[in-house]
Amino acid sequence: MYIKTTYIGKNLREGCTIIHEIKEKLKNYISEERFIHSIGVMETAEKLAEIYGCDKYKAQLAGLLHDCGKLKDDRELLKKAFEFGIILDDIEDVNIALLHGPLGAEIAKSEFGIKDLEILNAIRYHTTGRENMNLLEKIIYIADCIEPNRDFPCVKTLRELAFSDLDKAILTAMGNTIKYVVDNGWILDVETIKARNFLIKKYKDNKVHRL
Repeated sequence: MYIKTTYIGKNLREGCTIIHEIKEKLKNYISEERFIHSIGVMETAEKLAEIYGCDKYKAQLAGLLHDCGKLKDDRELLKKAFEFGIILDDIEDVNIALLHGPLGAEIAKSEFGIKDLEILNAIRYHTTGRENMNLLEKIIYIADCIEPNRDFPCVKTLRELAFSDLDKAILTAMGNTIKYVVDNGWILDVETIKARNFLIKKYKDNKVHRL
């Protein structure tokens, strides 16, 4: 089934119905804890979309399905990744958690009927980010970090920042992630490094243009 991505006026009820149907189906794919997290991301993404002028319905769908590839069993996750032909690079071989982004995009497309490329890419890159992210990708990335069930040092400050300066919030979140990965002796994902460098360069260019 093809999922429409814009619902206004008389189609609003249809959009709500589809989201309800996806919620019910999603419960079969992920744990209860992950489902609660996904609802939090969906609701946070919708609020951010309203502030920054992004399509709220796309934000809801991407937020709700962002972790649909985080299956309950790692063996099932690897099996699905093989079935969809997802190639494991060196980093994904080390950290299986990075598989759930690209796998989630494939599951959202094939099993939840999502055909919209913006939604699929927001799901694909919500963990690592990527260079030159679009608005929806940024919203899902940060919504995943700050949804109400998240509890870590400085999360309150990050939440406030996300609703006033989206790029700065993402830079802060990526900095925290990179530090956490380095402190644990893990391998950094190259997409995160590219994404952070791009945003830093963007900030520097903006400062130059204001002079």
